[in-house]
Amino acid sequence: MPDVPTMAESGLPGFQAVSWHVIVAPAGTPDAVVSTLNAALGGALAAPAVKQRLMEEGAAASNLNTAAFGTFIQAEITAWAKAVKDSGATAN
Repeated sequence: MPDVPTMAESGLPGFQAVSWHVIVAPAGTPDAVVSTLNAALGGALAAPAVKQRLMEEGAAASNLNTAAFGTFIQAEITAWAKAVKDSGATAN
């Protein structure tokens, strides 16, 4: 699509959007269970076959602990709330 302008060429310099996937547990899940799940998922994400498949899809794995994910999701909420507000978009 050589005729489609980049985001910067469209007047949005610095625009960045990424997709991400996450596995979450219900609120109140015991810390020990969350830690066990996080360790198991981290092990799976570290497997060479999984890393290779993700790379083939243009993705990269990141195994965040609860605190790091909380920081990440709060930053996403802040950034996208500003983008929505600045756009003037409304829900009906």
